[in-house]
Amino acid sequence: MFNTLESLFNLVRERKKNPVKGSYTNKLIADKSLSKAKVIEEVNELIEAVENKTNTIHETADVLYHLVVYLEASNIRIEDVMIELEKRRNQ
Repeated sequence: MFNTLESLFNLVRERKKNPVKGSYTNKLIADKSLSKAKVIEEVNELIEAVENKTNTIHETADVLYHLVVYLEASNIRIEDVMIELEKRRNQ
């Protein structure tokens, strides 16, 4: 199950290294302000979906995708985030 998330990170990293013409992922990577705006938009849509008890899975997937792209565009490594979470778990 978590392999899907790892695959997403790998795909985004691959697109960052080797852009594909017409790729939505590459469009977001190239335009960090657009990527940021999409994260904000998707989080708001998720909050609304949770409050209305509708479409929560779809909106959560959108948030995860856009957050992964934004992190990669910002050179924030998920490995570093995982290390931080591990530290917190051990406190």
